[in-house]
Amino acid sequence: MKKVSMDLENAYDKIYRYVYFRIKDQTVAEDITQETFLRFISQKGNIHDYEMKYLYTIARNLCIDEFRRVKPDSLSEDYEHIASVQGDSLEERMAIRDAVAKLPVEDQEILLLRHVNNESVGTISKTLGISRFALYRRLKSAEDKLRDSLEAGDYEK
Repeated sequence: MKKVSMDLENAYDKIYRYVYFRIKDQTVAEDITQETFLRFISQKGNIHDYEMKYLYTIARNLCIDEFRRVKPDSLSEDYEHIASVQGDSLEERMAIRDAVAKLPVEDQEILLLRHVNNESVGTISKTLGISRFALYRRLKSAEDKLRDSLEAGDYEK
């Protein structure tokens, strides 16, 4: 039973990070994450057999609904979860955060799912509705853009 609760806790954290990354509001992200799991339970009836791709799809749709409901005035630059990757210094984390913020939203989403939430390529491709091959191309492209951005900023490790 302990493993199930740890897995559920891990899934909840991943969905929360994903939603927070998209919404940029802690309270709304908590509400959407909770709603994601409530909808999942009402559809599947059993939380123990969760599938991350289905949870991401529900969360993504709820985020879209939130954007339709409330138009954001401006995008926040709070990428604390992406910037919290293991780094040698505050300067390095800030450079990564700034470089990620300059990427298109689609690239940011792919990088978050793959490198921050450590989701499998299969889960991400099903969540985004694209082939694995297309995901590999988009992921490589996003990583290349991030690397180029960091190098162009005279960023050194």
